[in-house]
Amino acid sequence: MKSGTLKNITSKRLFLPLFCLALVLLVNVITTPDFFAISVRDGVLYGYMIDIINRASELVILAIGMTLVVSASAGTDISVGAIMAVSAAVCCSVLTGGERAATELVAPLFAGFGAAILVGIIIGCFNGFLVARLNIQPMVATLIMFTAGRGIAQLITDGQITYVRVDSYKLLGSSFPGFPVPTPFIVAVFMVAITALILKRTALGMYIQSVGINRRASRLIGIKSVFIIFLTYAYCGLCSGMAGLIASSRIYSADANNIGLNMELDAILAVAIGGNSLGGGKFSLAGSVIGAYTIQALTTTLYAMHVSSDQVPVYKAVVVVIIVALQSPGFARWKKSLAKKKGSMQLEGKEAA
Repeated sequence: MKSGTLKNITSKRLFLPLFCLALVLLVNVITTPDFFAISVRDGVLYGYMIDIINRASELVILAIGMTLVVSASAGTDISVGAIMAVSAAVCCSVLTGGERAATELVAPLFAGFGAAILVGIIIGCFNGFLVARLNIQPMVATLIMFTAGRGIAQLITDGQITYVRVDSYKLLGSSFPGFPVPTPFIVAVFMVAITALILKRTALGMYIQSVGINRRASRLIGIKSVFIIFLTYAYCGLCSGMAGLIASSRIYSADANNIGLNMELDAILAVAIGGNSLGGGKFSLAGSVIGAYTIQALTTTLYAMHVSSDQVPVYKAVVVVIIVALQSPGFARWKKSLAKKKGSMQLEGKEAA
């Protein structure tokens, strides 16, 4: 009975992502005894755990969009980091009126935010058109904006870092006065909740999975596969624009060279660690969110262990390879064959007895 219960638990889709996250947190407890300690300073929460949920917010939002793209098109959007940079550049340029720095807003805050998100959606639509309508392989199609995106951001800011030194602009990347929870975490929770609600309350989630499993068959039963794929890329662009706003607000500036740098790789890894197949089809939004927090927890762990920023990617790559390998179909087959051999050996032992 106990063996059956354990097997039932380990067979759950979210078991491995949760196990990997728990393992990373366990290492933290061993190496940093006060890892789970949370303190309050000036009405704001501080601590390693708070840092993880705060810093992972952009990655969580990107992972949402990447999950839908991967599921529908069986490909990845490698331009999300560049879209973040372009969105940040547009927002800061609108708010400063094209100046390199501003201590007062030239345009309303919602205008800058709206422009940034709109640009993200437009770029997402461009990617979606290339993939859905022109049938260009997703990585190749998004490579265009991956290559040109930061150049576009540099053109918008004239190759300079644009600063918005206004307190109201910094709130999105910090926290509201008197409210202890970081604003980026609230935005990330809102985006996850809205996305989950749309997917659950409408048939969109089923359509996305159907198109990802078999695009031709989906088209034959009346699902507009081209539109579904186009829609996922547009939504991924929206998520990228939102993540770019948060990243820009954290540093109250638009730094085209560094905002969103290598974030596309972490977003893809979050989807993979979450137990989602990069070949499209069924997906788990919760798994991708857990994957995002796992990556950020790993990064925070390495910094807490005084690993230099130059060496962090190396350690992260090793751990990620192990985690992805544990969730691979090959490992699952090997584990299954091992269990069969063990069962046959036990049977032979009973017969011999």
